[in-house]
Amino acid sequence: MEVLLAGTPQPVGQFVFTVRTGEWWWSDPLYVMHGFKPGEIVPTTELMLAHKHPDDRARVQALLADACSSGQPFACVHRILDANGHTRTLGVVGRGRKEPATDEVVQLSGYFVDLTITQRELAQREATAAIHASSQSRAVIEQAKGAVMTVYGMTEDEAFDLLRHHSNITNESVRHLSRRLMDNLADGAGVSAPTTDDLDLFFETPPQNALAPDVFPA
Repeated sequence: MEVLLAGTPQPVGQFVFTVRTGEWWWSDPLYVMHGFKPGEIVPTTELMLAHKHPDDRARVQALLADACSSGQPFACVHRILDANGHTRTLGVVGRGRKEPATDEVVQLSGYFVDLTITQRELAQREATAAIHASSQSRAVIEQAKGAVMTVYGMTEDEAFDLLRHHSNITNESVRHLSRRLMDNLADGAGVSAPTTDDLDLFFETPPQNALAPDVFPA
């Protein structure tokens, strides 16, 4: 929603489908979304479904069939393969129009929105956040390893094995254990440098208000 509200350009195309005849009307942007020049082809249900991504085709076909039967408003997000072989992500919203005398659905109409750019920006944002979180996770683990190495006189591998061993005992991730250790050392930083007794006490004391681990112990 942040990306949508930020004004990311999103092409919008309109459609009208006449149920009785099976005829489609597409606005010019809808042709372009499918990789065609406006008016270059005659849109049909078969053509439209053929361009749906194979993994999404059955879902869209079922949605169309239900809309033709019920006339209820509908919406979905799916992928297509345009005429140039490019994958695009489209959102579609629409509704049916019924014949008052028969209550038969005679027409579907609505809009397609090209969400390809929006989806890419969201994916990039999520990837950046994941990388940032991973970097923070590694940082606190490295700090905890350094503390264990300094106090116990261990090698880097030995320090990590010790952290992993105790994370298995307390059923928490190495990251969570490392953060608790660094918080514990920070609380006593004003007294003196941490000693082996301090670390022994930390590792021997079960964590209070233990929660389910947020990730499996590394």
